[in-house]
Amino acid sequence: MAGRMPIVGTVGLAVGLITGCLTAQHQSPTPEVKGAASVRTLRQGIRGEGVPAFWVRPGYRVDLVAEGIENPRFMEFDDRGTLYLSRPQKGDILALRKRGERYEVVNTFVSGYPTVHGMHFADGWLWFTQTGAIHRARDRNGDGKADEVVTVIPEGSLPRGGGHWWRSILVTDRYIYTGIGDAGNINDETATERQKIWRFRKDGTGKTLFASGIRNTEKLRLRPGTQEVWGVDHGSDWFGRPLGERAGFQPVTDFNPPDELNHYEEGKFYGHPFIVGNRLPRIEYHQRPDILELAAKTEPPAWSFGAHWAANSFTFLTKTHFPGHQGDMFVACRGSWNRSVPDGYRVERVLFDQVTGRPYGSLTIVKTLSPENRVLARPVDCVEAPDGSVLFTCDTTNRIYRISWAGQESKSEGGVNGKAR
Repeated sequence: MAGRMPIVGTVGLAVGLITGCLTAQHQSPTPEVKGAASVRTLRQGIRGEGVPAFWVRPGYRVDLVAEGIENPRFMEFDDRGTLYLSRPQKGDILALRKRGERYEVVNTFVSGYPTVHGMHFADGWLWFTQTGAIHRARDRNGDGKADEVVTVIPEGSLPRGGGHWWRSILVTDRYIYTGIGDAGNINDETATERQKIWRFRKDGTGKTLFASGIRNTEKLRLRPGTQEVWGVDHGSDWFGRPLGERAGFQPVTDFNPPDELNHYEEGKFYGHPFIVGNRLPRIEYHQRPDILELAAKTEPPAWSFGAHWAANSFTFLTKTHFPGHQGDMFVACRGSWNRSVPDGYRVERVLFDQVTGRPYGSLTIVKTLSPENRVLARPVDCVEAPDGSVLFTCDTTNRIYRISWAGQESKSEGGVNGKAR
């Protein structure tokens, strides 16, 4: 946002800030840089034909690769290059394949699964979630339609619905993980199965509490080369309302709390609903007699995003398509409704120190909010394609975009329509 100065320092300094507002990842790239006597346009990467006026970081290119697909939400590739796309409102998963530079629907992989959402391809199966169940399916003859579907965790084994009904899924060599979010905003649901990450054996048995204190973590993945479970969690809304904020005047809520990137570890507590960001109590709970004990046991975020960015989903980068990016993460941020001035609406790169395995910075790669605060797209999910480029969905414009590496020659004054200019 204009007028905010980035805080330059180490991660250690950033962790010391109680709101979790860390360095330049909170600064929305703006198309103008204002100096004492001049205004210049920020250089841009390349936008392909049909791409709205996104801000694209120099060195990158964005192309439109699919459109007219209603309610595209989460994505997953299999080992044959088929792209699976979940559509909760339609209750189906589509199978798409690359044709030239576009992805085209080849079949409906499964249908009749209302609230289908999270997916993970493992062991030759596409595992997928509904709000209260987990299934796996596979396509034996390659026509893009599942010819075998197995219910692994049936309805009734997980809480259904709620304000956060989306369900994550991670399948490892030994386990299935899924997250159950808050039924509302900051409900105290510690005595229920909500606000927690659960682990099962791969046959659906052995239900075990893995971690607690989450609000809405829609995707879980292992950091490449490790057994570390990572996810992004939405921060809560209306932080400043108990202080008397009113419509159009919310100076506290606009900047608190941050969205979180968490390294989830067994037995640990991540704060929600009592503690946000870097061990800051929610005002509604600050008089609890155990609030300091709750703060002491809260695991702070490994990295913090801007408040209400709606950091929704992510993909780790494992290939060499983007030079020097291996081990980093692209995060899809769907954008803020709980801010006076919109923010978020972007795909953010989180940089990981490959020695420590921990985040140390972030950069906006694509911003989908215009300088006039017009929403051009709401990024929902990111997935790394077989060639190493990254796709992201927008479930409001019904499109899929591709981010690729364009090289240093794209550092021009606003490349557009596939050409630098």
